[in-house]
Amino acid sequence: MNYFSSNFKLGILGGGQLGKMLLYDTRKFDIYTCVLDASNEAPCKIACNEFYQGDLMDYNAVYNFGKKVDVLTIEIENVNVDALEDLEKEGVKVYPNSKTLRIIQNKASQKLFYVDHDLPTAPFSRFAYTSEIKEAINHGGLSLPFVWKSAQFGYDGTGVKIVKNFLDLEGLPNVECIAETLVPFKNELAVIVARNVSGETKTYPVVEMEFHPEANQVEYVICPARIPEAVAKKAEDIALKVSAAFNHVGLLAVEMFQTNDDEILINEVAPRPHNSGHQTIEASYTSQFEQHLRAILNLPLGRTDSKVGGVMVNLVGSEGYHGDVVYQNIEAIMHMDGVTPHIYGKKQTRPFRKMGHVTIVHQDLSEARKIAENVKNTIKVISK
Repeated sequence: MNYFSSNFKLGILGGGQLGKMLLYDTRKFDIYTCVLDASNEAPCKIACNEFYQGDLMDYNAVYNFGKKVDVLTIEIENVNVDALEDLEKEGVKVYPNSKTLRIIQNKASQKLFYVDHDLPTAPFSRFAYTSEIKEAINHGGLSLPFVWKSAQFGYDGTGVKIVKNFLDLEGLPNVECIAETLVPFKNELAVIVARNVSGETKTYPVVEMEFHPEANQVEYVICPARIPEAVAKKAEDIALKVSAAFNHVGLLAVEMFQTNDDEILINEVAPRPHNSGHQTIEASYTSQFEQHLRAILNLPLGRTDSKVGGVMVNLVGSEGYHGDVVYQNIEAIMHMDGVTPHIYGKKQTRPFRKMGHVTIVHQDLSEARKIAENVKNTIKVISK
């Protein structure tokens, strides 16, 4: 099929920043794109060929949108899977497919998938409701501390809490959830696996992620991870096994823990471009966004190695600020060598909302990390 400067239509479910960055490359290749998002101010709106407003969890909105396109992909997992399943039956190509998404959408199902496929992950217990947890603790079926995770709709740090005592359970939503053993670890790692329709598979270098202690969001992504080669190889091998188990098409970001004993445990996966791959735009031969397009259109996969060391800094809304966004001191960071800001196009800021990111590239990774710290301390996302 001819995808370039043709009548082919690619549909994207979700119009946020990941979709916007995916559109950088559809425009480069002149691939016609249609986007569906609930917000009329979605960042994707200005860059796609056709924009439709609709709820991604609404069957009719997703189904009717999918009938307009030849290939359908996502930039967020929370979409109506029943609609995708019916579209697949009617010949629309959906990547990742509905079966993969149905498993990944639910953290309990996702964890059971790892167990069923003999993939290493932290021990866990599954609960229909959060209210059942106290009884499990009282009867010795569950030990403190543990990590509480909502089974569905957790995103950007929400739906996750470390529970050290009974008081930490107060205020948690009474929903299906898992209680995961709190594993001592020294690093949070990620590997992005790309796989096209024909089964060609490539991995990006292992990255190291540093998280904000309160918001549970990634603050820094460091590529390559500052870990022994043997540990990196182990993480890459496990990511490839996860990819093979899902038999996915597109990108699969596999987030993992490196334990104090250098074991690798799978945390969770995302079947799409991911926060842990933003540095690939400047630092890699092929960005994760171009690679996702190559994979879902069954084109040859591009080189995944890095041209230079890269560190990504997330730009999130500062605490105490709500309203029209202002990027304070952005000119100051643009004076720094190797620094590239990406602004997502969200007009309104609020505490910890993802508003952009900054990539720092440098031949010396330790120097890139120092510059990243300087960037983090200089630019502030505030409101008027």
